[in-house]
Amino acid sequence: MGTDNLVFLEALEWFDETGQELLYRLPESGSGEIKYGAQLTVRESQAAVLYYKGRAGDAFGPGRHTLKTGNIPIITKILSIPWAGTSPLRAEVYFVNLKVFPNLKWGTRDPVAFRDSELGFVRLRAHGVFNIRIVQPVLFINTLAGTMGKYNTEQIEDYLRRVIVSRLNDYLGETLETLFDLPAQFDELAAGLKKRLVKDFIRFGLALDELYISSITPPEEVQAAIDDRSRLGAIKDMDKFIQMKAGMAMEKAAQANNEAGAGLGLGMGMMMPGMFANVTNAQQSNVQQQNSGQASSTKPTSVPTTECSDCTNTIAADARFCPFCGHQQVVLLQCGNCEKNLTPGAKFCSRCGHRADEKPAAPICPHCQNENLPGAKFCDNCGQQVS
Repeated sequence: MGTDNLVFLEALEWFDETGQELLYRLPESGSGEIKYGAQLTVRESQAAVLYYKGRAGDAFGPGRHTLKTGNIPIITKILSIPWAGTSPLRAEVYFVNLKVFPNLKWGTRDPVAFRDSELGFVRLRAHGVFNIRIVQPVLFINTLAGTMGKYNTEQIEDYLRRVIVSRLNDYLGETLETLFDLPAQFDELAAGLKKRLVKDFIRFGLALDELYISSITPPEEVQAAIDDRSRLGAIKDMDKFIQMKAGMAMEKAAQANNEAGAGLGLGMGMMMPGMFANVTNAQQSNVQQQNSGQASSTKPTSVPTTECSDCTNTIAADARFCPFCGHQQVVLLQCGNCEKNLTPGAKFCSRCGHRADEKPAAPICPHCQNENLPGAKFCDNCGQQVS
């Protein structure tokens, strides 16, 4: 590529060979002297951001783009003699991978506390997978990657896993009464937890594409109690169940090659008609035929849309500014208190008045003094409600 050569212009492009890189910077080491007229090629699954003189420009979409900087071949090197031949007009390009990163693992490193309405205090282990993608490239760079030359899923997966587990603890405390209701609510819990995590991800320019709960398991003794209750619930008629067990026992005894087995087999043959006198054949259900042949309708091709990151109205996907609130769609900075999109260099939020660099406070549990994530309502350690 040659970002510091004397004469030639640069041709900038990037391919992710690992499939796990969220971001990559050119040049690879530090900044460079990208020249006026350099060619930038961006693929369909990428976005590129030019940082020039330390500031982020617009995000470049798919296609070939001509970069405009103050570095002119040969002339810039001559004018940079006072700086030992190094141009002060530093520039670098960040390539951001916009594809979906699937199959990221999340799970409880330590059991989380949960107060069950029937079983009392129990500790749960939960596991699952989630998919993420970058939706605001500049915000992602400014809040997470910073000046790093590479950023992959391993570097962020551990933090996102901790956020998911913390919000799961909150969500279970608010929506689930007892573990006996858990098996029928996995899909609902995953959908509700995904909505709860939207704000935690979007503040870093990320979107939670999908989230799945593979298992939520209590301790072994609690699992045994749940299994016992499910066995009792599966038996509709205890009398018929006892009759079935007695018949199976007599059948095994009759198959034994001895005189006692032969006697039991004879007795079983005499008792079977009485034992199964009340068993009737199930009636066959009528199969309802659905009307077919509905006229197929072709939907007109719709323009791709997205949601304004500030006012949440539906706008065109390629819109640079929202037609409803006027906000620029490339988010550079967000307020840590109310999540208002801020202009570059803003020191205070125009909505809530808080400082732009202010971070939300982490709530401390009044019972065990454990530090939780901002916005947590239940403690990760003891399960008590955090005021």
